[in-house]
Amino acid sequence: MSQGVSTGDLEALLRVTAPNYVGETPPDVAFGTAETPVGGVVLAVTSRGVVACSFESEHTVFARIYRDVGRFIGPDPRRLDPVRRELDAYFAGRLRAFTVPFDLRLATPFARTVLPMMVAVGYGSVTTYQEIAGRIGRPQALRAVANAITANPVCLVVPCHRAIDSSGSIGSYAGGAPAKEHLLRMEGVLN
Repeated sequence: MSQGVSTGDLEALLRVTAPNYVGETPPDVAFGTAETPVGGVVLAVTSRGVVACSFESEHTVFARIYRDVGRFIGPDPRRLDPVRRELDAYFAGRLRAFTVPFDLRLATPFARTVLPMMVAVGYGSVTTYQEIAGRIGRPQALRAVANAITANPVCLVVPCHRAIDSSGSIGSYAGGAPAKEHLLRMEGVLN
């Protein structure tokens, strides 16, 4: 399933970027992890919203955030806990759409036109990469759309798992095929 989260190094990473952090000055980017039934995810939250909910390793996500978002990165439960609560509620079947704001700064400019389309795909339903390509006015950009959806930096919050191939195949997913199958079964799309 998940290749990602290795909690042993999280504190070491945070000590490097926020060595004097004692909780009085909140970091620019709150950084942490969460466990889900489909594997661990790395979380990062900015003042704009969730910038990462990723199945990638802590080091990979941390480096991308450090390079592209901000260098004062640290723990901040006040900003991470709302995301964790919504993840828990989603997996418990009490939440059908995430309400926490998201920040697509880690997505490519093209992906920033694609990913918001996924938010409109409701719980228990799917769309195809081809349908999304048509909605953004780029029907020939099927592969680019599929790549943008697969590279979603805010998995689960922006429900990229709800995009499938027009052949009926479930397609790729950042958390792996078993995770995508689990999510689609949980939502009642697959039997």
